[in-house]
Amino acid sequence: MNKINYDGKTFTSIQNSETGEVSDETIFQYHQNENLVWAEYSGGEIVFGNLIAKVDENGNLDMRYQHLNKKGELMTGICKSIPEILNDGRIRLHEKWKWTSGDFSEGTSVVEEVDSTKV
Repeated sequence: MNKINYDGKTFTSIQNSETGEVSDETIFQYHQNENLVWAEYSGGEIVFGNLIAKVDENGNLDMRYQHLNKKGELMTGICKSIPEILNDGRIRLHEKWKWTSGDFSEGTSVVEEVDSTKV
C-alpha cells in the first residue's frame, strides 16, 4: 500500500450524520510528520477545533478530536478514518466517530480533499 501524505492538504465535509457538527462549511488544514497527523478546523458550527491522529499499519487514521462550537460548548470525540484515493488523486476519508462528550452519540461522515485548482 502506498503511504498517503496528508501534510498541507485541505479537507471539507461532504457527508455527516445528524448528530455531527461538522458541515460543508467546515475547513480542515492537515499536517503530518511520519505516522503523526494533526489538523486545525473551523467553520459552520465550529469556532475552532483540532485533531490528532496516528496512521496505523494499514494506512487508516486513529483519531481524537476536540472543538468549541458556536453554542459555547467544548466537544470531544474519537474517530476511525479509512482513506480512499479518488480517480483524480484527491483523498477521501470515510469516518466512523463517537462523541466522548455531549450526548455520546455515534455517526459516520465523509471528508474530502479540496481540489486546490478550484479554490
